[in-house]
Amino acid sequence: MGEVTLSTGETLTTGEPREPLPELIQVTFDRYRLVTSLGEGGMGEVWLAEQVEPIRRRVALKVIKTGMDTREVVARFESERQALAMMDHPAIAKVLDAGKTPEGRPYFVMEYVDGISITEHCDQHRLSTSERLELLAEVCDGVQHAHQKAVIHRDLKPSNILVTTIDGKAQPKVIDFGIAKAIGNPLSDRALLTEVGAVIGTPEYMSPEQADSTGQDIDTRTDVYSLGVILYQMLTGDLPFSSKELRSSSNENLRRILREREPGRPSLRLSTLGGDAERIASERSTDADSLARQLAGDLDAITLKAMEKDRSRRYGTATGLAEDIRRYLRHEPVLARPPSRTYRARKWLRRHRVGASVSAGVGVLLLAFAVSTTVQSRRTARERDRANHEAAAAGRVSDFLTRMFNVSDPSEARGNSITAREILDRAATDLETGRGMDPGLQARMMDTVGGVYANLGLYPRAASLFEKALEIRRRTLGPDHPDTLRTAYKLGAAYTRGARYTEADPLLVDTVARSERVHGPRHLETLTAMNNLANLRLGQGRRKEAEGLYRKILEGRRQLLGPEHLETITALNNLALILTDSGSDKEAEAMLREVVETRRRALGPEHPDTLAAMNNLGLAVRNAGRAAEAETIFRQTVEIRRRILGPEHPDTLGSVSNLANTLMDQQRAVEAEPLYRETLEIERRVLGPDHPHTFLAVMGLAGALSDQGHLREAETLDRELLGAQRRVLGPESPQAAMSEYNLAGLAARTARTREALDLLRQSMAHHLPKPIARQMGQDPDLAPLRGNPEFEAISARARAP
Repeated sequence: MGEVTLSTGETLTTGEPREPLPELIQVTFDRYRLVTSLGEGGMGEVWLAEQVEPIRRRVALKVIKTGMDTREVVARFESERQALAMMDHPAIAKVLDAGKTPEGRPYFVMEYVDGISITEHCDQHRLSTSERLELLAEVCDGVQHAHQKAVIHRDLKPSNILVTTIDGKAQPKVIDFGIAKAIGNPLSDRALLTEVGAVIGTPEYMSPEQADSTGQDIDTRTDVYSLGVILYQMLTGDLPFSSKELRSSSNENLRRILREREPGRPSLRLSTLGGDAERIASERSTDADSLARQLAGDLDAITLKAMEKDRSRRYGTATGLAEDIRRYLRHEPVLARPPSRTYRARKWLRRHRVGASVSAGVGVLLLAFAVSTTVQSRRTARERDRANHEAAAAGRVSDFLTRMFNVSDPSEARGNSITAREILDRAATDLETGRGMDPGLQARMMDTVGGVYANLGLYPRAASLFEKALEIRRRTLGPDHPDTLRTAYKLGAAYTRGARYTEADPLLVDTVARSERVHGPRHLETLTAMNNLANLRLGQGRRKEAEGLYRKILEGRRQLLGPEHLETITALNNLALILTDSGSDKEAEAMLREVVETRRRALGPEHPDTLAAMNNLGLAVRNAGRAAEAETIFRQTVEIRRRILGPEHPDTLGSVSNLANTLMDQQRAVEAEPLYRETLEIERRVLGPDHPHTFLAVMGLAGALSDQGHLREAETLDRELLGAQRRVLGPESPQAAMSEYNLAGLAARTARTREALDLLRQSMAHHLPKPIARQMGQDPDLAPLRGNPEFEAISARARAP
């Protein structure tokens, strides 16, 4: 048993030789000896045969299968036969003979193509990007030949483009014109119509217009689209849209994806493939970074032009695509990119390296005669000034880095050990003083160093640098410049992580509005700014608004980047986190398991983003009531985060708190108490006493003390906490509602019934989280209130949908 691909296009399963068809042997095949059946594919039986006269050679023979010789199938079969018979091109498999059996079943004899699909051939032989492009250009020539014969293929895909070796040279062959459509004249004397509503073709390679329900309004540009998809796959090793998603979609959803979702640039697709990127690059005889650089620019533009949704914007012919590919290979300007003078000049220099070097020397002598060319002189002056400016900037960066690392010099350190944090602080101080730096360069480096502080969880220091960078960029570039907007949403994120919500709110709202105006509502920069606004809304307790924003971000990134891109996965993670908070545990858990698995595969098990997803998964599992399983997840996350991020990083402390909470779920308050105390001590010192994370640590410690019977100490902590929450977060924040609820439990346990009921009513009015409210009737701390009519009414309202 095995698989063979013939010029019929199908991949066929071979088996034991079957009995040849009697009528074929007796009447039709006196010149052919059937060797073995190669299986069935589509509408025909395919045989490997040996022609015995007038020449001996192996051929492939295809005849309509028994029981399928209906009028429609015969018409389609004859269309395939006639389409192939019209072709005479090295890149198209030839028809050698044709006829009918005595029963009237058509057959035809074809060139036997002993080859493999074009993508397999490229990968097996580790062809470089240039070699792959040369091969596809030959395929385009063959497709153009078919178009000139008034035939559209309509099912171009790698398995229908086989590569065989002829005289030591790879030769592609386009096969299977089984669903070809005539452009001008019919290929058959019978009507060959597409059933209304059906989709004929292969979803991964199908053009948007071909997926339309009628299937009638197509032209040669539908094959150009399919060639673009094949080019995308040959360059990146991946498809522009997920095969699983396309094949599991309804016809209507398939059409929507093909009409509306934009494919990501090939050069960016590599970044979504994780560990597979190096393997794919190796199959192209290079490394991942070099491959991404090769694809960026011209090849991105060529591929996406071939795959334009609007066919009027695609290459008009397969030859147009082939010519642009060959322009790229000759280092000439390609038509897919705007023809700027700088771009054309760069291409000219690439083509004429030696001549350009010689001409440069001659040009120095002739420069004196170019005075009359005023425009050219001014342009040269501007370029010179820009080069001098860049050189000076590079010198200043070099001086800055030298000063930055001089702190570790023995003469500077004076015997003290120097930490990376001290080097970073020294760099930040030097940046803030300026030291004669160009403002643009200073702002750029402040933005970079601010990002380092943010990644370390040092949000106040990050915000300070972002503030200064934003002020410079607003002054020098303007408030709507993309660099200004990028610094603004970074500053908003630092404010949010530092719980400076009143400062973050107007900044992020303004930045999202400006980004929508400058970039458009579905641009990646706009979605990033919107994501930071959603994080702020979550921190403010405005969960409905946050959820709406997260859903919009997820939809936008799926359309722009595809479902498996890391930024799309981040959006999925954020939405799952808020669903966890709102009680949709099952949906959230499924999402988070997908996030964890994707990040482990793409980034590795110890990457901070993978750990964040693990932490969130633990929350979902805990909310689902599986405390022991959640404990295992949190212990693993705490161990890795302490090692990778350090014990004082906010993310590490968050996982420690989650572990302590899970121990509390299992009535293990004695084990939880030291974890809460450790977290509280660090957060008061690092984040400050009024940070929301510090509030959560106080709440957890009060709960652990309460469970151990230390009611007075627990109540003192809760009352101090409630005052701080009302002052910092507002009197109706969900965190304040939680403290009111906890104080109600302490009041109930000490027989202060009226106070307990008042606190419960307040917590309900102040947006007590739903999962807590629903468990009110079963809360052991509130057991003394059971049977009280007011308590039962409050509890019933909490359980209501």
